[in-house]
Amino acid sequence: MAYSYRCRDYPGNEACPAMFTAETEAELMKHVELHGAIAHGEDPKQWSPEDRKQVKKLILAT
Repeated sequence: MAYSYRCRDYPGNEACPAMFTAETEAELMKHVELHGAIAHGEDPKQWSPEDRKQVKKLILAT
């Protein structure tokens, strides 16, 4: 099983074309965090529990 995430599905990021796929959800979250830091200038350590919950809702198991 693989896990995928599309940044444009997160509210406010509709213009972002980034998409990630990884073997585990934990690996995928590392990609999402790195992308948030580099592409969006965010500090993933500052993401609220609600932000993380929203991201996890958008992860698809394939």
